[in-house]
Amino acid sequence: MAKKGSRIQVILECTEHKTSGMPGTSRYITTKNKKNTPDRIELKKYNRILKKMTVHKEIK
Repeated sequence: MAKKGSRIQVILECTEHKTSGMPGTSRYITTKNKKNTPDRIELKKYNRILKKMTVHKEIK
């Protein structure tokens, strides 16, 4: 029987897109190990609507 892992799925949302006022959202789904990174994560990801790399923060 397989052991249940401590990895969970999280959603990352663009911070610049929210403040720009443009319609739609830029979101990514990824996984993280909640034992190693208990805080919310921030990653630089590509925003297709703004056509540039932006900071994406974890939302709950």
